[in-house]
Amino acid sequence: MRTLWRFIAGFFKWTWRLLNFVREMVLNLFFIFLVLVGVGIWMQTSTGQTEHSTRGALLLDISGVVVDKPSSSSKLGVLGRQLLGSSSDRLQENALFDIVNTIRQAKNDSNITGIVLDLKNFVGADQPSMQYIGKALREFRDGGKPVYAVGDNYSQSQYYLASFANKIWLSPQGVVDLHGFATNGLYYKSLLDKLKVTTHVFRVGTYKSAVEPFIRDDMSPAAREADSRWIGELWQNYLTAIAANRQIPAQQVFPGAQAMLEGLSKVDGDTARYALDNKLVDELASHAQVEKALSKQFGWSKQDNDYSAISYYDYALKAPAELGSGIAVIFANGAIMDGEETPGNVGGDTSAAQIREARLDPQVKAIVLRVNSPGGSVSASEMIRAELAAAKAANKPVVVSMGGMAASGGYWISTPANYIIANASTLTGSIGIFGVINTLENTLGSIGVNTDGVATSPLADISVTKALPPEVQQMMQLSIENGYKRFIGLVADARKSTPEQVDKIAQGHVWTGLDAKNNGLVDSLGDFDDAVKKAAELAKLKQWHLVGYQDEPTFLDRVLDSMTGSTVRAMLPQAMQAWLPAPLAEAATVVKAESDKLAAFNDPQNRYAFCLTCANIR
Repeated sequence: MRTLWRFIAGFFKWTWRLLNFVREMVLNLFFIFLVLVGVGIWMQTSTGQTEHSTRGALLLDISGVVVDKPSSSSKLGVLGRQLLGSSSDRLQENALFDIVNTIRQAKNDSNITGIVLDLKNFVGADQPSMQYIGKALREFRDGGKPVYAVGDNYSQSQYYLASFANKIWLSPQGVVDLHGFATNGLYYKSLLDKLKVTTHVFRVGTYKSAVEPFIRDDMSPAAREADSRWIGELWQNYLTAIAANRQIPAQQVFPGAQAMLEGLSKVDGDTARYALDNKLVDELASHAQVEKALSKQFGWSKQDNDYSAISYYDYALKAPAELGSGIAVIFANGAIMDGEETPGNVGGDTSAAQIREARLDPQVKAIVLRVNSPGGSVSASEMIRAELAAAKAANKPVVVSMGGMAASGGYWISTPANYIIANASTLTGSIGIFGVINTLENTLGSIGVNTDGVATSPLADISVTKALPPEVQQMMQLSIENGYKRFIGLVADARKSTPEQVDKIAQGHVWTGLDAKNNGLVDSLGDFDDAVKKAAELAKLKQWHLVGYQDEPTFLDRVLDSMTGSTVRAMLPQAMQAWLPAPLAEAATVVKAESDKLAAFNDPQNRYAFCLTCANIR
């Protein structure tokens, strides 16, 4: 017996020692990892972002997407991929204003003699953002320095930026992929019916199509008519910009599908020759030929064994001098939700606190609210709107600069502004309210699960497992109608109109910036620069500097984000996605994005001012 107990005691003793060894080894490895990360940061900050001391080009090699306000620092994103190798370049977010400011700084940098657009990893951006980058490229060209675009192929977004170049090169086997715009969404009615889910929809607005996925299997005629109008205008704006840059007719940029087929048939399906013949590009050239031409223009770097250039990500962006009073710049980028800001979403509490801070700062004389949002929670939108109205009442001029979207709740928060500026391709309006509540009483009943109990009133007897009481349904519809009246009342007061007049252009209608200007929803067409100038004018400032209000993530946040993966990844592991056919992998990503979007809805009254189709353009 004693021998047995010795054996058992010895087993637990050595097991405990093994566990301690494993624990210490894991902690030591994690410590070494953090040390390596720290060394990497030091090396990156001390050597990676140095002054460009040799003459050459600025290589605008944008990877991923361009947004107003990245979920995390783009510079930390580059470092995170270098050290951790975790995120895809296609998922990287780049700050629009960093890109524009870099181009403008390079314009006055004697060591930068031109720009090379290498856009093979550029995924895209909304049209107003690309137009703003194009404006900076044109300023650069007007300063006497050339801009070149190189590419094996060009997507529509890539070609939009490339069209601002003095010269566009295309691979002899390449293509300029122009095909138009489309919107596609998922509709769940049949799925919900099969699952026996009961969907209760409450809405105001003939064109408020955000609830259609729950009640239909296809797009309603009203939504189809409305979306066809604004997406057609966006495509026409795209063609007009390309045509102006290339100095050719818009019909030549995209003559239509049948005419393109006929043109391709004449050149035996040679897409590169078709692009050259139609003046979409200037020259067909191989990599070696392009390299030779760029080396002649910018010189040769023995260190890089390539033409002399510095990547956008390595070019040091200097902080501007702080002259005069401050103009606060506050971003509302993403869906508007209650609570604190989360990556990709606007937090009502966070944005309201930022506006309040700017209102109480004596050095801030005006506020520019940059809105790029499809809307979201009515409660959070009202919190932001009220704080912005307080700033205006404190005699601090408020100017709204609309980006790609300022729809539904995005327009709600814009109403207190002294002045609203939109781009011609901004999607705005969508003035309407909806609510959706799903109950599972039939789903559970089909598998033999039922819910029963007692309540002091029907209003207390609310559960996802029980049918929604008629009294609650009536109260929800009244609440939605009240929210809609509140919405059009705010718009009427702000735009010096009447609720009846606003109702005619509301009803959930989505408008482009140009239509919004004609309908009196915005004051003028322009970009962020125009908004800043207007804010300075209203505040009577001769000199000013911009004061940014946004929370930068810590490096630990970035490390954790890199270890857990991007928030826009699909539920399937990346290794598994690699085995899926491209359409299925894309579908998985879309389903996950839709799921995340719905999961983020958290309005306490289940009321939303949200434009579902505004962000689904492809």
